[in-house]
This record gives sequence, C-alpha cells and structure tokens, in this order.
Amino acid sequence: MQNSAEDAPIKNACCTPSSEREALAAIAAPAASIATQATLTRTVALPGGTFLMGTDNPEGFPQDGEGPIRAVTLDPFRIDRTPVTNALFAAFIEATGYLTEAETFGWSFVFYSHLADLSLAVDTVAAAPWWCKVPGATWNTPEGPGSDIDKRADHPVVHVSWNDAAAYAAWSGQRMPTEAEWEYAARGGLEQKLYPWGDKLRPNGEHRCNIWQGDFPHHDTADDGYAGTSPVEAFPPNSFGLDSITGNTWEWCHDWFTTGPERATNRDHLSGPPTGQARIMRGGSFLCHKSYCNRYRVAARTSNTPDSSASNISFRCAL
Repeated sequence: MQNSAEDAPIKNACCTPSSEREALAAIAAPAASIATQATLTRTVALPGGTFLMGTDNPEGFPQDGEGPIRAVTLDPFRIDRTPVTNALFAAFIEATGYLTEAETFGWSFVFYSHLADLSLAVDTVAAAPWWCKVPGATWNTPEGPGSDIDKRADHPVVHVSWNDAAAYAAWSGQRMPTEAEWEYAARGGLEQKLYPWGDKLRPNGEHRCNIWQGDFPHHDTADDGYAGTSPVEAFPPNSFGLDSITGNTWEWCHDWFTTGPERATNRDHLSGPPTGQARIMRGGSFLCHKSYCNRYRVAARTSNTPDSSASNISFRCAL
C-alpha cells in the first residue's frame, strides 16, 4: 500500500489524484442481482445506432486520445438518468455491509479548500498540493472527520473507486457503461458538439453545469451556485434526459484506458483493451476550468487507477 501521497503518480493532476493502492482481498463485491423495477425507473432507454465519437477540435487534448473522430455503432441500452446519489449508495451499504476502499485503506483525497481544518491532512500530492490525503475521508464523511452528507442526499456519491462502483452495479443488477456508451449518452443526439447542449459553454449567459469559476486553485467564485458538488438535478438535462452528465463529478467507465488503436472504435472493440493499468473517467468535475482543464467537453477523457478515490469522483450505471 502506498503510505504517502507525495509520490502519488499524477495523471492530469488538476483533475484527480491517483493513489495506486494495493487491492485488498477483504473487499468483497456483492453477488450480481437482477435489476428491479425501481432501478429501471431511474434509467433512460437509448436506441443506440451509429454516432461520431471523439474529436479533432483544437480545444481538446490530443495526447489523451480524444481523436480521431470515428463512427461507432451501439446496440440499444439503458443508462442511469443521474449519477448514483448518496441516498442510493447508502441503501447499497445498508443492504450489503460493503466497505469502500477509502474506508478499508483509511483515507482518501480531498480538495484543500473544502477542509474545515487543514490539519486534517497528513500529506499532499507534490505535483498538485491542492490534493490532500485525509484520514477518515469516505463517501459519508466526504471532507473527513466531522463532515457528513446529511444535507447532500441528492448529491453524487464521492470517494468511490472503480472497484466500489462495480460492486454497486453488480448489486443493483447493472454494470458500468462503456466509454462509447457514455459519450453517446452524453451527446444527447447532437453531432460533434462541444457540450451536451451545443458549442457555447454558457448559452444566453446561463450555467449548464457545475465547474470552477475564478482563479484555480486559489479562489472559486461559485458563480454557478456551487463550490463543491451540486444536487444531481441542479442543471437542465440533455436531450436524452440525462442529468449532471458533465461537470459536478467525474464518472467511471468500464474500459481500461488506452490512447492506442485498441480503444473503443467498432463493434469488436467497444470495451477497449482487455487489460490495463487505469480505468477511463469521463465528464469532468466541479474543479475543471478552461484555463487548465476543460475536460467538461463530451469528447474529453482521463483515467485513474481502479482503487483510487477522491472528493470529485463518482459514477452512473448502465444495463
């Protein structure tokens, strides 16, 4: 297990820190179950078909493998209308007694300005000192000891690793969305637009997602109404009826991360390579800002190790 955040490898450090903690056999995933009607009502049925995935836009990050633009064909599928909320995750914990990796390892990463007391942090990431290693930071104590989610039942659950997300999905009778499914859903039927609603970040001056405003990492004006996570229905949904699909929190996808030709390109490679070191995350978070990390675009992508967790990482499920 990595005992210090100082040497934590950084993949797009402005986005999320990577912990690369060893997986523990004691973390047992609940057995897969069948999706209930209640679960189905929280999903949106999408018809699938062919869409143009990726981007060659100069605003993007070619090194992330955002391009080239390619036609991808998907079968029909369902996807959660919102990220999994604290309330839903609490029901999972109550039903299964599952311990998240942050709970098992005893710590997770928290953005420094969200800490009530900086003494709660025992270390920081050298290349991104705004990320603090906080003992006791978990899904239900998101800023460490003394914090809670009492007024955040409808916010996306955070401090969940990919392994945690996959465990929840198995319990709910669902699965993790592939990267191709996620992007198809996020685009909402629009072709090659920057955002789920079009090409302007703030159409008519309206905020459409929860991202950073101000001078990162020193001052967030919270002009969109939120300095941290927001309720999952705080902003208008896209044309497919999906809420909080960009900004707010990063969302795990099924695929292993690669920038090579084996990434999702066609029916034979819709899930990417069979193995890897890091899983894909999409959508950006409340920490993204145009000055350094405009990865709230629908074609943007990043990755993190499957055992990593932080205060801006969540997920939604598909089936």
